[in-house]
Amino acid sequence: MLRPITNTLELRDILKFLGIAISILLFGAYLSFQARYLIAGPQLILDYEPPVNNTTRVVELTGTATNITHLWLNDRPIFTDEKGHFKEALILENGYTITTLKARDRYGRETEIVRSFVYTPASIIQYN
Repeated sequence: MLRPITNTLELRDILKFLGIAISILLFGAYLSFQARYLIAGPQLILDYEPPVNNTTRVVELTGTATNITHLWLNDRPIFTDEKGHFKEALILENGYTITTLKARDRYGRETEIVRSFVYTPASIIQYN
């Protein structure tokens, strides 16, 4: 039997269209969620900011690095644990020291943190 042609949509056609639209939206949301690492790039966060003026020669830099493949402190490779935490000692020179913490992701993008420190031995400090 032939059905007459009508301009009305049937319920199953509407449901099919809604199902496809929802599937496309969910797929787009999933792609956006997975692309967050690509969009964000490498991230470096220092947990503790050591003071600029120091009377001790050794300063410890601790922090977290995410989305990275390589990590350097003053062009020397350092390593993280499985959660991305790092802890590295930095020996200060007499006077002024500039240190650079640099990270690179697998796409070649880099980020860096530059900090300056001044080491003054305690024996030089004069008290009034």
